[in-house]
Amino acid sequence: MVKWRHVAFCILFLVFKREGISAVNQSEWKFSFGDNDKDQNAIVVNTSLPYSDKRGYGFENPKEIKFINHGGGNFQVNHFVTSDSPFYFSAHVPEGNYKVKIVLGDSESETLTTVKSELRRLSVERIHTTKGQSKTVEFIVNVRSYHITDTLDVKLKPREKTSEIWNWDNKLTLEFNGPRPCVAYLEITSITNIPTIYLAGDSTVCDQPLEPYASWGQMLPRFFKPTLAIANHAESGESLRSFVGERRLKKLETLLKEGDYLFIQMGHNDQKEKGPNVGAFTTYKKSLETFVAAARAHKSIPVLITSMNRRTFDNEGHITNSLLDYPEAVRLVSKEQHVTLIDLNLMSKVLYENLGPEKTKQLFPLVHGQLESTHHNNYGSYELARCIVQGIRDSHLAIAKDIEDKIPIFDPSHPDPYNAFNFDPSPSSTTDKPYGN
Repeated sequence: MVKWRHVAFCILFLVFKREGISAVNQSEWKFSFGDNDKDQNAIVVNTSLPYSDKRGYGFENPKEIKFINHGGGNFQVNHFVTSDSPFYFSAHVPEGNYKVKIVLGDSESETLTTVKSELRRLSVERIHTTKGQSKTVEFIVNVRSYHITDTLDVKLKPREKTSEIWNWDNKLTLEFNGPRPCVAYLEITSITNIPTIYLAGDSTVCDQPLEPYASWGQMLPRFFKPTLAIANHAESGESLRSFVGERRLKKLETLLKEGDYLFIQMGHNDQKEKGPNVGAFTTYKKSLETFVAAARAHKSIPVLITSMNRRTFDNEGHITNSLLDYPEAVRLVSKEQHVTLIDLNLMSKVLYENLGPEKTKQLFPLVHGQLESTHHNNYGSYELARCIVQGIRDSHLAIAKDIEDKIPIFDPSHPDPYNAFNFDPSPSSTTDKPYGN
C-alpha cells in the first residue's frame, strides 16, 4: 500500500500553486545539525522542525529524528542528526541546478549513508565512515517547476500532483538512508555554469516515486561528478506526441541552452498509439526529428536512445522483439540526422540473454505475485543506468569526462552480481503500476 506521503503530497501541491503562500526562496542555504554553531553563517538545526513553507526548511518526517551531541573535539562529527529509519530534509529554492555539500560521520561510531534527492534520485551510494572519521560529499541536484510562463503550465497527470509532487514543488528534498546515516552539515548553493542532461522519456526513464519500481534516469546522477546536472523530465505513460501535447517539450525549450544535452528515449507507449498513418516510420519518426530540431535550435546536443527490451524470451532463451520497428526508426533518425545513438535496445538484449530467463527475474519487481516485464526494480534500473553511462563513453561525448573516476567499464554481458548488490530502498511503496503499463 502507498504510505503516509500521499496525503502530504496533495497538501504540498495546493501550497505551491501560483496563488499559494509566499515561501522563503533562497538560492543558498547552510545548515549545521545538532548543537554545532562553529559556522556562524549556518542555521543551527537542533530540533526536529517540520518543514514550513514560511520558514523555508525543515524535516518531512520529524518524529523519527535524533540529534546527537558528543561534545568537544572534532565539531564536524560530534554534533549531527541521525535516525533509525530513512528521513527527509527540505529547503525551499527557486528552479535551477544546485551543488549540495554534506559532511557525514560520527566521532563515536561508524556510519553508512546513502543519499537520494527529490524523487529517489540516487546521489550518494553507501558512504562509510569509521569511528571519528568525517567525509564530505558533493553532488548536483536539479529542481524544477511546472510553470512555463506566468500564464502557462505543464499539464500534470494526477499522480504528479500527489506521489510525484516532490519533483515539481520548488524545494530541494534530500532522503538520508542507509544502515546508519549521520549528517553533521549541509550546504546548498545555486550553480549555473555546468552542462545539464535533460531526459525526455517514459516510465522506464522517469523518477519513479515509490518502491518497488525504479528507472535508469533516477540512478544516473550517482555516476557523475558535481560538474554535471541531470534534469529528469521523463514521465510515466508518455509517448513523443503526448510529451509535446502536455507541453513538456515546451517546458524543456525554456531551459535548454548551449552545451546542454537532450537525451530522448521513448517507444513503449508510442507503439500503442492508434490512428491514421500512425507508425514507427511515420508519426514516431517525424516526432523524433522534432525533438532533435528543438535541441539544436537551442544549441544543445541531442542524443537518441533506443528503448530497452521487455523481458520476452522465446523457447531457446533469446529475447523476442516486442517493440516492432520502433528501435529501428530511432537508428534511422540517428543516421539521417547525424545524432549520437545509445543503443539501449541492443545492450539490454545482451544483458537479458546473458542472465537468461530465470536470472533476469532479478531485474524486475514482483507485484501482486506477478513479475513485471517492462518496468524495473532498483537492481535492474541500476544496471541499465550503467549501460547508459557506458554508451556515453563509447560515443565519446564531451560529458564522458564528468563520469566519476572510479566507475569501471561496463560490459552488459557481465552485469554486477545480484548477490553483491547492496541497495538501500526508500521507505514508501505502492502496488499501483506506473502509467503506460
